[in-house]
Amino acid sequence: MSIQIPVLLDRLADRYPSLLVDAIAEHERGARLVALKNVTVNEEFFQGHFPGTPLMPAVLMLETFTQAATVLLMQADDVPPTAHVYLRGVDNAKFRKQVVPGDRLRLELTLGRRRSRLARVRAVALVADQVVAEADLVLGLAVDRVSVHPTAIVHPQATIGAGTIIGPHAFIGEHVTLGANCRIGTSAVIDGWTEIGDGTEVFPFSSIGLIPQDLKFKGEATRLVIGRDNIFREFVTVHRGTQGGGGVTTIGDRNVFMAYVHIAHDCHVGHETIFGNMATLGGHVTVEDHANISAGSGVHQFCRVGRHAFIGGYSVVTKDALPFARTVGARPARIYGLNTIGLMRRRIAPDVVSKLKRAFRYLLQSKLNTTSALRQIRQDRALSACAEVQYLLDFIESSERGVILRRAVRRAEEVVADE
Repeated sequence: MSIQIPVLLDRLADRYPSLLVDAIAEHERGARLVALKNVTVNEEFFQGHFPGTPLMPAVLMLETFTQAATVLLMQADDVPPTAHVYLRGVDNAKFRKQVVPGDRLRLELTLGRRRSRLARVRAVALVADQVVAEADLVLGLAVDRVSVHPTAIVHPQATIGAGTIIGPHAFIGEHVTLGANCRIGTSAVIDGWTEIGDGTEVFPFSSIGLIPQDLKFKGEATRLVIGRDNIFREFVTVHRGTQGGGGVTTIGDRNVFMAYVHIAHDCHVGHETIFGNMATLGGHVTVEDHANISAGSGVHQFCRVGRHAFIGGYSVVTKDALPFARTVGARPARIYGLNTIGLMRRRIAPDVVSKLKRAFRYLLQSKLNTTSALRQIRQDRALSACAEVQYLLDFIESSERGVILRRAVRRAEEVVADE
C-alpha cells in the first residue's frame, strides 16, 4: 500500500517546515517502520551553521525522528485520519556520531506502549550500519472535533461525532446523527431521522436515509439505524422505514455495500454481510449475518436470506434463501448445496461443516419431502445437538413465504454457483 508522506506529516503539529523523511523502506502497520533520509548540503538548516564544517543539529535529528514516528503512528488502524500528533517528550537521547552532508540516514522506529492519547516510540538512526543517534519519543494524539469542507451543507441541528470528515458538496440533514471518525464523500446525501455508527465510510454520490419508495408513505418520522464500520460505495441508496412496516430500517456492523446497491424501506441487515454491485433488496427483507449477495441480484419483498448464505450473481430470490447454502438463478433460483467455501473462510469448525452437509443430504438428495426430511434430521441425535443445524431447521419451519429447495439439475450450472 502506498504511504502518502506529505499528507501524513500535515497531521504533525508544530513541525519543522521541511519534510525530513524521503522514503519508507519497510512498514509493519502499527508496529514498526524503517524510513530513509538523504542528508544533502543544500538543506536550508546548514546555511549559517558551523561555517566550514556543516553538521546536522541534534534538534533536527529529533525532528527527523518525530516526523518518521508520525508516519508510523498515523498508519495504525485505530488512529483516525483527523488526529494530530504532538511531541510530548524525549527520553534517553544519545547522539553518538556526527551527521554530515552525503550521509544517508536509516531510521528504525518501533511503536511501544500506547494509551488512548499517548504513545511511546523507540527511534534509532544509522549511517552505514553504525548507530549515530537514538531516543525514546513520547507522542501525544489529539483528535479534531470535525472536518467539514467549506462547500458542504451541514444542518446546525445535526450531530457530528469527533474526527468525522465531511467532503465537498455533501449534505447532512437536520435529524442526522453521525458517530465518531466517519468519512462522508463528495456530494453524498444523508437525511431524515438517520443514525450512523462510528467509523462508517460513505462514498461519493450515495443517498442515505431519504424517504422510502412506497406510495403509502405520508411523510411520517420513520428512522434508519446503521451500526459501525460500514462501507457504502458510490451511488448506494438506503431508505428509512415506513409506519406500516415497523418504522425503522436497520443495518448492523462491518457490512460492505458495493456501488449502486439498494436497501429498501423496513429492511433489516445483520453484521459482516457483503453486497455486490447493483444488488437490490425489496421492502421488508431480512438479511442475516455473514450473508453474501452477489452483483445484480434481487431479493423480493418480505423474503429472508439466512446466515452465511451465498446468493450468486444476477439471481432473483422470491422465497427465503437457506442459511449456509449457495442459491443461484433467476427462473427460478435453485440451491447448489452447502456454501462450503464461505464457511471455511469464516472458520466454521470442520465438524460443524460435516453435520451441515449431512443435513443438506436429507433435504436435497434423499427421496423424502421436506417435512419427512426435517423429521429425520431431528431424529439424528448428532445433528439435532448441533446449534447450526438446529438454526437451519428453525429457519425452514418459521418461513412464511417458503424456502428455496429446488435443486440444480445441470452440472454445468454448478460453475456459476462456485464462489
